[in-house]
Amino acid sequence: MPAAKTDRAAERRRERNSPLRARARTYVRRAREGIESGDLEAAERAVKEAVMSLDKAAARGAIHKNNAARRKSRIMGQLNKARGS
Repeated sequence: MPAAKTDRAAERRRERNSPLRARARTYVRRAREGIESGDLEAAERAVKEAVMSLDKAAARGAIHKNNAARRKSRIMGQLNKARGS
């Protein structure tokens, strides 16, 4: 079991990072659902929100910057494929 001080620090990090990660996951899920539904205008707005939330989570250290970049790349690729580009 970790030392008490380490455990407290981990708990603080979890409380700070968890909402950022959850928000990013939510927006990515909404973007994917919008793309799959075929409503491209709503999907574009959702992708924009997802990109902003991923950037914010990466900037604050909740997720790694490469993780954010990979996820942004994937949803942008899905959107472009749905557009027919």
